[in-house]
Amino acid sequence: MAGNELHYTLPLPVFDKPVRLLIVVAPYYRDIADNLIAGAQAVAEKAGAVADVIEVPGALEVPTAIGMASRMADYDGFVALGCVIRGETTHYDTVCNDSSRGLTLLGLQGICIGNGILTVENRTQAEVRADPADQNKGGGAAAAALHLVALSRKWAGRTKGIGFRPQGESIRLAGEPEGNRQA
Repeated sequence: MAGNELHYTLPLPVFDKPVRLLIVVAPYYRDIADNLIAGAQAVAEKAGAVADVIEVPGALEVPTAIGMASRMADYDGFVALGCVIRGETTHYDTVCNDSSRGLTLLGLQGICIGNGILTVENRTQAEVRADPADQNKGGGAAAAALHLVALSRKWAGRTKGIGFRPQGESIRLAGEPEGNRQA
């Protein structure tokens, strides 16, 4: 059982300038969502980050809201929170897979996201995982987002050569002999 395993947790990163996180939560199970939020906010505060919270109807809307916010708002990272408890239909599989896939695709685009959407078999599992005094998956998701923000800042400004263009050189444009031939 994973609850009895010992896990290594990276120490929180240290930042030289403020970090802004957006916590996007699907509060379908309000008590579980509130615990996830509390855990995420506590970790953000411990790292000196400011965290805003918005709510969306369900786990499927979390990636969409994060995608929109990454384009339209000024946040360094995002924390995805919610809970999907297995029911009697295959809808559980759709919600789990598609919300996770959406977050992964956003992450592969360079958006710093910590995934704290619980996917569990029953309410008891959700309660244990959401509890800030127990498994604190909300806090873990905030920590993941903060680590990705730290990596993003570490690598900001570094560029690699693109295609056949050596790094640092201009591109020569084809065309008339007169006029600007460099971009």
